Amino acid sequence: MIGYDDELRRHNEMLRRAAGVRPDDQVLDVGCGSGLTTRQAARAAHAGSALGVDISGAAVERARGLALAEGLGNVTFECADAQVHEFPEERFDLVISRFGGMFFGEPVAAFANIGRALRPGGRLVMLVWQAHERNEWSVSIRRSLGDHEESGEGAKCGGGTGLDPFSLGDPSTVEGILGAAGFGDIALVDVREPVFYGSDVDGALAWVRRFSCTSEVLGRLDAAGVERAVGRLKETLSAHLGDDGVQFDSRAWLVTARRV
Repeated sequence: MIGYDDELRRHNEMLRRAAGVRPDDQVLDVGCGSGLTTRQAARAAHAGSALGVDISGAAVERARGLALAEGLGNVTFECADAQVHEFPEERFDLVISRFGGMFFGEPVAAFANIGRALRPGGRLVMLVWQAHERNEWSVSIRRSLGDHEESGEGAKCGGGTGLDPFSLGDPSTVEGILGAAGFGDIALVDVREPVFYGSDVDGALAWVRRFSCTSEVLGRLDAAGVERAVGRLKETLSAHLGDDGVQFDSRAWLVTARRV
């Protein structure tokens, strides 16, 4: 079974380059998952430190174990909700997030809270998905499952959160939220990189069946409907199998900003 880090392997490198972590930076990673991006930041900030936060206790424990195994002494992890967590004020030089900023219930308040943890002039660098219709992976999965609705659960295909991964897909929305939260110098760069679902169709099918949208749609069907939907999904994955495994086109925004 592949993991989320494998799925986003091209995006990981994109975020690492854009973040440009300096040796003495203090870095906060929001929605760190199992901590790959946090550990990468910690290695670059060898005279500084990196803190990863995530609401999943299991992911944080996994992150701690991997950091320990890799002998990283300047990285820590906390199970915390970045929307409301009391971070030390003006503690960090840089906040990074790999698709962890789209799920806030009150995004202005959440980014304002994160912003208070940044020093004046501190940077925010994050990846967020563009709109659903610009992401082949989401469109293809929904179509294969027979979920053609333009709103509701079908529009929430991604990750395991059950929330809308496309909530920051509109640039004006992003600019408005960050501006109201106290950020300036806001810029969005179009990112077009494939997502990787596995080296073969069976592995890709097992991974995609873990998506919230997949399990929710299949959960509404009877046994015969599930069999038909899974068959269509397998055909779609087979059509995207190439020399580098099963991949789908994706579109994201690389968002950068500074605390005013």
